Formats: sequence, structure tokens, C-alpha cells
Amino acid sequence: MSVPGGTQPWLFDLGRWIARVPYAWQFRIRTHGRDRVPLSGGVVVVANHSSAADGPILFGVLPRRVTFLIKQEMFKGVVGDLLRKIGQIPVKRGEADRTALTSALSVLKAGGVIGVFPEGTRGEGDVASAQNGAAWLAKTSGAVVLPVACRGTYQAKGWRPEVDVLIGEPFHLPEGKGRAALGVATEQVRDRLATLVAELDGHRKSEGRR
Repeated sequence: MSVPGGTQPWLFDLGRWIARVPYAWQFRIRTHGRDRVPLSGGVVVVANHSSAADGPILFGVLPRRVTFLIKQEMFKGVVGDLLRKIGQIPVKRGEADRTALTSALSVLKAGGVIGVFPEGTRGEGDVASAQNGAAWLAKTSGAVVLPVACRGTYQAKGWRPEVDVLIGEPFHLPEGKGRAALGVATEQVRDRLATLVAELDGHRKSEGRR
């Protein structure tokens, strides 16, 4: 099954529609490179993270069902139940959460899509650092990595601020085992994503936007 157990597919798709239409009405979203998203097979989406809006926006605009690793604190009460039913996975921040990684690995091996914010927490979204989880998932499952840059949500102000989503080229991580190989792979993920963010920043700057 390419989504976690307990997921209700119709709710998953309804959630994507809500993220794409009613929720996204808060922003003017422009998506670039949708044709670069592999339409089948396991994919680890890695994205920069500067706002709570990033996850819902990507959940809606990407053309496949994406299961994101979301901080465990969000999985409380009704909201937590809903997140599970729309296929999302809780993860403990600041540690190697084996339960979350195992669930994500099962999704990838079934040909699904996992979304990870490798910075680990929200910031300016320039990907100055990255954690190992995304690289470990891609290397262990054999999935491709798909970098996605999102800009315009950080401290967004005004009426329907402009948000750009730039989808990069998918790539495979180098082979190799052990901590050193994982470190090399993690740096490759960080570098590819940071480069994509810088490319999007340059594009927005050329158009007089930040």
C-alpha cells in the first residue's frame, strides 16, 4: 500500500483539494516544473521550510499523493486523527524516530511518495544544514530524491502574497554504506536543495519580488 495504514484515500484526496483550492486562496501560487515529478515509483520529496504554510501548499500542488513526516506535536485530538486519516506520519524531532522511519520506508517500497523537510525545523529556508533522515530513506529504499523549493511564505504579509514553488530534477543518491556514505548523501541532498532555493530566489529577485 503506497500510503500508511489507517489512511482513508477519499479523505486524502479531499485534503489535497482543500490545500489546492480553499486554503491556497490565501496566496497567489505559481508552480514551476510539475513535469519533473516522477509519476510512479518511490520518491522522497525534500523541501525547504520557512513557514507552517509550506506543507499544506506542497500537499496540494504536487501531482501525487504525498505522505509528509510531520512533527509529533501536531498529532493531538481531532487534528491528529485527521492527519493520520489523510496519510501523514508523526515524527519525533531531534532524534532518529525508528517508528516514523519504518512507516515511511514501507510507503516508499510500495511505490509511494514521502515528503521531508530536511532542515528539521522552520527557519529562513535557505537549507544551511540538513538532517540525515531523507538521505537514509532514499538510500535504504532505492527511491529517487526530488528537491522542491518554496518561497514567499516566510513572514508573508498583505493580500494574497505571491508564492513560488520550483520543482527540481529528480536524482539518485550515490551507493555506499556506513556513516560516512550517509554523510556524503545528506550533503548532496542539502546542496541540491539549497542550489534550487538560490535559483528560485534569483528568479524572484529578477522580477522584483522577495
